[in-house]
Amino acid sequence: MSIVAIKVFARPGFLATAVGSGNEAIEEIKKHDFDVVILDVKMPGMDGNEALREIKKLKSDLEVIMLTGHGTMKSALEGLREGVFDYLAKPCDIDVLVTKIRDAYAREKGLPYVERRARDIMVPLSSFSTIHMDRTVSEAVEVIARSFEAIMTTGAVRESVHRSTLILDKHNTVVGVLSFTDMLWGLQPDYMRVLKNRPETADSLHLEPFNYSGMFTIMVRDMAQKKVKDLMSEAPPMIDADANLMEAASQLLSLSVRRLLVMDAKKAIGVLREQDLFFEITRILAKNKNP
Repeated sequence: MSIVAIKVFARPGFLATAVGSGNEAIEEIKKHDFDVVILDVKMPGMDGNEALREIKKLKSDLEVIMLTGHGTMKSALEGLREGVFDYLAKPCDIDVLVTKIRDAYAREKGLPYVERRARDIMVPLSSFSTIHMDRTVSEAVEVIARSFEAIMTTGAVRESVHRSTLILDKHNTVVGVLSFTDMLWGLQPDYMRVLKNRPETADSLHLEPFNYSGMFTIMVRDMAQKKVKDLMSEAPPMIDADANLMEAASQLLSLSVRRLLVMDAKKAIGVLREQDLFFEITRILAKNKNP
């Protein structure tokens, strides 16, 4: 943990100790009492998961949060099986991290269990790429491509690896989503795109898309000049930040959507996705195995 991080944690009233490796962390834990440990997966010598196992041997009740820009889905699930409290990816919104630390502290102290809410498991809005609705699809593709380039450069597979970008209006309000699926529809001729909004007509039309060589390139170049607002899907349905997770699960199912826009005092603060509920299911089951 860096000195900068210590200063950040000092503001919410935390007392933090910085170490430079997993071995140093273990030595500090042997000598001092800590309430919560934050580990990076990629460290000199002993990696985060190895350090986690050693820490749990020393103090099985000590809560550990994995915070890393080098994580993979495999290492995240490995950490959950080993009893990690939660697994976050850098860059992480500081308010989310502070909430996770306080939750971990509450569990470490045996305070009454309070089920988490939508705000506790959402992905902060700042983690998503965004673009204004009047920009071109070509510009939107560049925005999404840059987010993937950053992931490949760092070796990170963030829990915020999104196959879509959020669309903003002139007031920076989220008004839509541009996903890979929206782009695939954008490649289709006009008579095919009607099926996106009127799927019930598919059986009666029996239309076939163009399939000759070179058509894909032609349609990509045509789509690139369109405005984002012409291709985007509607913004995700809204859910209150303090809604319980059963409500979130029910809303995803009843509306047949994969994500919800999390609102706090009429302001969008994050997105709750199907996989965020899956991670919570995994965390609860891991907790039951490591009470």
